[in-house]
Amino acid sequence: MPALPRRRGVYTVKSNVPVFWVLTTIALGLGVASLRGDARRNRFVAERLKQPAPADPPPATVIVPVKGPEEGLAENLASLARLDYPDYELIVVARAREDIPAGVVPPSARVVLAGDGDPATGEKINNLLAAVREARPVSRLFAFADSDGRAAPGWLKALAAGLEEQGAGASTGYRWHVPERARFWPLVRAVWNGVVAGELGPSARFAWGGAMAIRRDTFYAARVPEFWRGSVSDDYSLTAAVHAAGLRVAYAPGAYVASVDGTGGREFLRWIVRQMAITRTQDPQLWAKAFAGHLLYCGAYVAALAALLQGRLAGLAALGVIFGLGMIKGANRLALGRMALPHHAAWFDRHGWVHVWWVPLATWVWMYSLAVSAFTKTIEWRGRRYRLYAPGAGKAQT
Repeated sequence: MPALPRRRGVYTVKSNVPVFWVLTTIALGLGVASLRGDARRNRFVAERLKQPAPADPPPATVIVPVKGPEEGLAENLASLARLDYPDYELIVVARAREDIPAGVVPPSARVVLAGDGDPATGEKINNLLAAVREARPVSRLFAFADSDGRAAPGWLKALAAGLEEQGAGASTGYRWHVPERARFWPLVRAVWNGVVAGELGPSARFAWGGAMAIRRDTFYAARVPEFWRGSVSDDYSLTAAVHAAGLRVAYAPGAYVASVDGTGGREFLRWIVRQMAITRTQDPQLWAKAFAGHLLYCGAYVAALAALLQGRLAGLAALGVIFGLGMIKGANRLALGRMALPHHAAWFDRHGWVHVWWVPLATWVWMYSLAVSAFTKTIEWRGRRYRLYAPGAGKAQT
């Protein structure tokens, strides 16, 4: 391929339009377009948080899988045992008794031991399937939680309200990381995760496994157990089943959970690569969109910085606008977090600034997770290794 001609020290395309202008113009246009949806999204969340709970919510079974000790586990499970809901049972499920630390299960919860299950299916899904089989007959709603999330009292009512929407096959909340030990890596994780939380709106593209619900009859009519078998991703597989049934996932902002645990750098980087690798195999269009967007933004950063180092004031202006738009976006996400977790207002007062000022750092961390996940074929989760397959292409081998 012939070298691109130079013009004032900046590479150009054949039309003699500098690459700097191409990248920064597109990046700025996408940034402005993204901001246009924030006000609508924030209004939607505010309205939904004020929406009254269902007058007669159906009897429910809440299922949370456990795999060994983790920070805050006892309090996380306790939060699920004191939900403001008229009729529900809590099932704590694990592969074996030794996976449940002593003293963490609330007295009102029921313990289910799943055993080894299907070796071609992820351990978490084997646990969920076992718990579903043991759910009390009277329950008409299944809700699923993760052991690292702390639920507010209205968590289950919010999920049940989401299922009341027209065409809703499942409902979902999400998480905000509000680490009690607010050190560097836990705060980076909070900002990284906030990007996803800030994109959820009137309709969710996917259900998130730490806060999702589905009616019992829909669970079987949509053949969720069939979609789960051979999979390593409970939430993407449930989402696929719901969509295949012609239904959608309703977003329930009142069902946010708080993750208060910490993380180290190595653990965090492995975690985000695992998340993106699962997304790449389960929802390649979503992954490709995220990859292209972050590649463009990072390219615009580099082009603007290069122009600035060459003494071009346009580079400084572009960096300022790109950073400014990102920080406004971060401020909008911070507002969402405050609305979703009002009982963590003190945390946001003290540490919420990172969602604004660390946006440039988070952009590059996102680029890292997406780039590395492009070449990731296997993941490790809770001591077990799984090979990733596209849906319907094979089994999740361990």
